[in-house]
Amino acid sequence: MCGRIFVKTSLEELIGNFAFAVKGGDIDGLGNRFPRWNGAPSQDYPIIIRDIVREPDTSGPIFVTARWGLMPSWAKPGGRPPPVNVRCEGISSNGMFRSAYRSRRCLVPINGFFEWKDIHGTGKNKQPYAIAMTDGSPFALAGIWETWTDEKGVSIRNFAVVTCEPNEMMAEIHDRMPVILHREDYERWLSPEPDPNDLLKPFPAELMTMWKIGRDVGSPKNDRPEIIEEVEDDPEPKLI
Repeated sequence: MCGRIFVKTSLEELIGNFAFAVKGGDIDGLGNRFPRWNGAPSQDYPIIIRDIVREPDTSGPIFVTARWGLMPSWAKPGGRPPPVNVRCEGISSNGMFRSAYRSRRCLVPINGFFEWKDIHGTGKNKQPYAIAMTDGSPFALAGIWETWTDEKGVSIRNFAVVTCEPNEMMAEIHDRMPVILHREDYERWLSPEPDPNDLLKPFPAELMTMWKIGRDVGSPKNDRPEIIEEVEDDPEPKLI
């Protein structure tokens, strides 16, 4: 799965790294929220969708603001927490996701994400890892998006990250990973093509890196650069 991410740059620098997309009018409101070292669900993020970029009918990639956690227009408030991940298996047929998958796909630009390894198989005392590209470059996760209207009539764009089976590196710590897209596939993922299923696959492990980090990442309140610093292995217990 993918339930935490980090963005090491300012909003303007992040947008500059994805210069093929124009900047939407609502995106400036996120300016003072980045860098974000420990991003969690329910927070707002810059994502890239295909929408009208020039009236009357010229469409293209555009940065917009969206909340992490998928809420379709028909969802009722107060129900189960909105999913932050969507499994790629069955996404084209699942009633909750298929419409967004066919026509509302998005890119989620980040510098990295976090995952936890269940060291002892007990679900407790998990070791967190930070995962990024080996060259440190930003990249984009595959996502789907919806628009939900709250009780006050406010429209809230929202999204979820698509996940797939892990590559060789990620399999060492977890049984899932987010779908990471190659830059040459961005345009196709955002296109009107209804089912680009062949893009839903593990990213090459040799282009990625991961390292152990401290357990402070467990709380989103700990949003500081030190969160992604590498930590040493716990020392072996001394025999007496």
